[in-house]
Amino acid sequence: MTKATIPAESLSQSHGDMAISKPPSKIARVLAYMLHDGSLQRFEAERLGDHCLHSTISSLANGYGLKFQRQLERVPNHWGEPCTVTRYALPASERRRASAVLEMLCSPLKQRQRVAA
Repeated sequence: MTKATIPAESLSQSHGDMAISKPPSKIARVLAYMLHDGSLQRFEAERLGDHCLHSTISSLANGYGLKFQRQLERVPNHWGEPCTVTRYALPASERRRASAVLEMLCSPLKQRQRVAA
């Protein structure tokens, strides 16, 4: 398992010659990770600050129209006992849409409001 990291280029914004970075939201961190590093399950998502991955996936699916692949797998829980979790991944057909959603999520609020109007 690799440590969950988000590439800086996914989260920075350019304004002229100056790049401004802001702390990404939980939903943006999860989506950026899935775009750049692959799949996630609930225990891996904890490193991104997501304690309820299934809810974040639901928000991305229902709120932004993204489709996810789901696969059940058995992993050890925090006490070493086996448990079943769902591994979520973005299919290749959703990558372009997911990139657009991530760009919107990382844009300033005023810019998002103009797009929504």
